[in-house]
Amino acid sequence: MSTQRWRLDGQTALITGASAGIGLAIARELLGFGADLLIVGRDADALEMARDELADAFPDREIHGLAADVSDDEDRREILDWVEDHTDGLHLLVNNAGGNITKPAIEYTEDEWRGIFETNLFSAFELSRYAHPLLTRHASSAIVNVGSVSGLTHVRSGAVYGMTKAAMHQLTRNLAVEWAEDGIRVNAVAPWYIRTRRTSGPLSDPDYYDQVIERTPMRRIGEPDEVAAAVGFLCLPAASYITGECIAVDGGFLRYGF
Repeated sequence: MSTQRWRLDGQTALITGASAGIGLAIARELLGFGADLLIVGRDADALEMARDELADAFPDREIHGLAADVSDDEDRREILDWVEDHTDGLHLLVNNAGGNITKPAIEYTEDEWRGIFETNLFSAFELSRYAHPLLTRHASSAIVNVGSVSGLTHVRSGAVYGMTKAAMHQLTRNLAVEWAEDGIRVNAVAPWYIRTRRTSGPLSDPDYYDQVIERTPMRRIGEPDEVAAAVGFLCLPAASYITGECIAVDGGFLRYGF
């Protein structure tokens, strides 16, 4: 069995939302498999700190960072111009950037819900479309979208977040079929609660934490590197016949019954 099936040597990956949490864990995972990285985040200082941390851990890898807001189309176009300047095509795209405001459905302002759609969904659609010509320069490339269990069942993250993630999962299926002939595999992961800065607020409430754990068969909160492992697998040549799939990284949450 060729070990190259489990390596990404010579491949370049673009990761959005890569300065912290799940995105940073994905960056570490892909570097460990041998990929070079282009990482994007809104906060220039946090992104530079992340890039320095990754460069110290993986001194032999190429790691470039660009501060940009994926919810803004001018920035999205700038990202792809930057990618073209740094690479001869692109092998991997991980649409990880996301955000949320949790409210009852009737309380969202139009700017709030539209902003969540721009960040979570439209960015993934547009970056995938803009990256298509670069991804097709190689015989085999891959896109992985970071969705959520919120797109598969009701959770308390709000209707808007769930809408964007459900649409992202459907985008994954559509592009997988449409772009298979172009040599581009498209898959998604759907995390449940993962221990990140964003989830630290809700999980700091003991009652809420207990309710989350009660609905999670594995009886614990997931870690960012556990999501990153699933993303990494979907990027590998070993996953070459897998496309259009959504892998839940949820400790059994979606399979919980009574």
